[in-house]
Amino acid sequence: MLDMNRIRKEPREVERLLANKGCIVNFDETLALDAKKRALATEGDALKAKRNQLSAQVPRMKKNGEDTTALFEEVRQIGDQIKALDDEAEAIGKQITDFVAGLPNLPDPDVLPGGKENNKVLHQWGEKPVFDFEPKDHVQLAESLHLVDYPRGAKLGGSGKWVYTGDGARLEWALINYFIDTHLKDGWQFMLVPHILNYEAGYCAGQFPKFEDSVFWVGEREGRRDQIILPTAETALVNLHRGEILSEDELPKKYFAYTPCYRQEAGSYRSEERGMIRGNQFNKVEMV
Repeated sequence: MLDMNRIRKEPREVERLLANKGCIVNFDETLALDAKKRALATEGDALKAKRNQLSAQVPRMKKNGEDTTALFEEVRQIGDQIKALDDEAEAIGKQITDFVAGLPNLPDPDVLPGGKENNKVLHQWGEKPVFDFEPKDHVQLAESLHLVDYPRGAKLGGSGKWVYTGDGARLEWALINYFIDTHLKDGWQFMLVPHILNYEAGYCAGQFPKFEDSVFWVGEREGRRDQIILPTAETALVNLHRGEILSEDELPKKYFAYTPCYRQEAGSYRSEERGMIRGNQFNKVEMV
């Protein structure tokens, strides 16, 4: 999540950097809410200090035989005021957090504004091959070699689904095994993680709330969507030590996992992005 301290100090600069990624935002309302939240906290702290001062008088008054009824009533009223301030500050804080958590990370200063069509080639290695024929795309190759069956995948599960067939299935499995063997050889720890995760896993991974509509939901808790089918093994791996404190001598933790990945939407609607680029389910070996 973006640093609120930087947003307070450089709101226009943060807005400019976000605009480079196509995210147009104005922090005026957020900063006003933040100022109100801090003012509520200051008011609440003053009332808490006053309540402590009044409470400290109770033993002396009782020792002197004085009636503490009015004092207790004043302390109770101050407590009610503190609770109201805390509740309002908490609600404002949640509003700010929900908004900021949905923003993308800031790009490096040298990233060009706009989408991928504005990307600039910085370096090329080798020579780009030149063919004396029209090369096939991956869909044409997969179909002509009978590696993938797109029509039957759509028949089984709808658009965005496919079936690996014959050598295509063997090749997919061989690639998965290749990456697993390679990472094991390099000293990474192999994990097989659950495919159903809770909301906190998506939030901790930085994928929620922005991508809440990009996953498949399978459960609810207390009237709120709570369980998802994992969109990538990364969502599980980065949560393995959530809420834990690790000592330095335990680091680094090097994990990898194989899972199918499930997403509501992938790729874009460009005509050239067909086949496996727009799939709802695909295999991946993920390193964290």
